Amino acid sequence: MRSDVKPKEKPAAKPTVKPVNGNFSSGPCSKRPGYDVARLQLDTLGRSHRSALGKAVLGRVCSQTAELLGLPAGYRVGVVPASDTGAFEMAMWSMLGPRPIDVFFWESFGQGWSSDIAKQLKLEQNSYSAPYGELPDLTRANPAHDIVFTWNGTTSGVKVPDGDWISDHREGLTFCDATSAVFAMELPWDKLDVVTYSWQKVLGGEGAHGMLILSPRAVERLESYTPPWPLPKIFRLTKGGKLMEEIFTGATINTPSMLCVADYLDALDWVESIGGVAATIARSQANLAVLEAWVEQRDDVHFLAKEPQQRSNTSVCLTLDLPEAQVKSLVKLLEAEGVAFDIGAYRDAPAGLRIWCGATVESEDLRRLLPWLEWAISEVSGKVSAEVSAAGVTA
Repeated sequence: MRSDVKPKEKPAAKPTVKPVNGNFSSGPCSKRPGYDVARLQLDTLGRSHRSALGKAVLGRVCSQTAELLGLPAGYRVGVVPASDTGAFEMAMWSMLGPRPIDVFFWESFGQGWSSDIAKQLKLEQNSYSAPYGELPDLTRANPAHDIVFTWNGTTSGVKVPDGDWISDHREGLTFCDATSAVFAMELPWDKLDVVTYSWQKVLGGEGAHGMLILSPRAVERLESYTPPWPLPKIFRLTKGGKLMEEIFTGATINTPSMLCVADYLDALDWVESIGGVAATIARSQANLAVLEAWVEQRDDVHFLAKEPQQRSNTSVCLTLDLPEAQVKSLVKLLEAEGVAFDIGAYRDAPAGLRIWCGATVESEDLRRLLPWLEWAISEVSGKVSAEVSAAGVTA
């Protein structure tokens, strides 16, 4: 037998207590604690979204969102098609072009925006990128340029720590994809002109609907600039050179799901009931703290984010000292045990885990998950050790 083969460590005991809610997916994300679909206000079902009732309910989506987020005066909130992707594409196709563009990306979705600007809109850009786990040099942002970036890299677990790098005297617009940041992170609204997100992230809502937030400066761009390319109907935000204000008061461009709208309003009511955005941010940060304390005690688990202040407190990405195949086995093992669902890293990201820690996740469920993670690591590591030992015996 080979003498350099280390003896197999004693496997971790299999836990007996499972998370109450094992839904740790990064989208669609877990429903809020206490969620009950039977308690949704469903008087809009079967009614036209253009009826007085439908418009009133959609108008409440816009106004309650603005109130809870504490948006500055003059900012507009609208419901648009096709989730966060639709909202962000709508913004880029409608407003990019009159100024040079600085694009910052460090994960797959931000890279996608850069690609669309180059290949679809065929606009020149200054592209600043960084590998997974890092941020590009944000100080290279030019105040005279439009800026395109994600606030939180959902697939990398790396977030922008603050908005200090955005000039108070900028001339261009800032386009911020904040889908996994809104309601979980402090956003400097006065520095953000175009912000998009989707219901199914921090609020645990349903898919297919996007939210578009515009500053007065963004509205000015829309009313003073006409893109040289044709715009599909669902991308049009102006008519006769003026903003279609009705979009931001409850008249959507296309037909929304009123069931999904009711679900979103239920989530907003929950946010309000627990103390507003400050409370949802605190819940998400507390969830991250649970994982931080655990990772601190282990030598074989690491945050993908290189800098602690850049760690996402929603889509927490971890790497393990295991081969990729074993990481995938670990993910399948936990799912088979009914402990954690959909926690594998994004397909384009380095192999590892991505555990959602947004406000709808309970810290106690994360604490219950950790012994299972330790057990699963021990299980798949044990298989590797056994294979190595067998190879040593036959060598």
